[in-house]
Formats: sequence, C-alpha cells, structure tokens
Amino acid sequence: MRFMVLVKANEDSEAGIFPDEKILAEMGKFNEELVKAGVMLAAEGLHPSSKGARVKFEGSKRTVMDGPFAETKELIAGFWLWQVKSKEEAIEWLKRAPFDGGTEIELRQVFEADDFGANLTPELRKLEERLRAKIEAK
Repeated sequence: MRFMVLVKANEDSEAGIFPDEKILAEMGKFNEELVKAGVMLAAEGLHPSSKGARVKFEGSKRTVMDGPFAETKELIAGFWLWQVKSKEEAIEWLKRAPFDGGTEIELRQVFEADDFGANLTPELRKLEERLRAKIEAK
C-alpha cells in the first residue's frame, strides 16, 4: 500500500521561514530510517502559497487565482510518499516523526490500478503501465 503523508502549512511555512538546523538534522535522521526500511518513495517540501496558483474548472471556463491563499490550515507545506503494508504501519512511522508545536499531518492512501475495477479497461490499464514505465525510465 502506498500512502501520501501531507504536512500541513503553518504561519512559519507560509512566511517562508525554514526550520532550524536542529529540526533539519532530526528530520534527516528520520528520513534516513524511512529509506533504510524501504518505506520512503519520495519526500519534498513546498514553497509558500504566495508563489503558487490555483485553477478553478467550471465547464469549459478556467479561472486562475494567484497565491497567497488565506486559510493556512487547508494548505500543504510538504509531503512524503511511503510504501507500507497497512495504514497502521504508516501511522506507527508517522508517530516517530520529529514534529511538535501543534503540527498537523494528514495520511491518505494512494489509489492503485486495481481499486478502479472494471472502469479501468484493459486498454486503459496498458496505457497506465506504459506511462509508469516511461516515468521510471527517467
């Protein structure tokens, strides 16, 4: 099972304030444990929403809204992508993360091809497999 681990934004991350050296070292150690255990597939931090944009879709109309976006509790500051055996395992890993100060982390399972059932026709499944192979080849 793959899980996306979403680190929620806060006032500091939205202001572009980086974590201090101690926190970065602790996070580096935690990330190293995830890699050694074969759990981590990806991990990235995100720039503040002031450098981002949103696109709203209404029929054929597309509306672009530039950041910043007001409600920080609804924003994402970074993410991990983990490969684990269960949601419980992901939660156990997450409990070990070196966060404090009211940090909120959201854990969401990533859909796999089989989750789509018959809607993912053999042709669509082959397309998905070709695209994944191209991505992995880069």
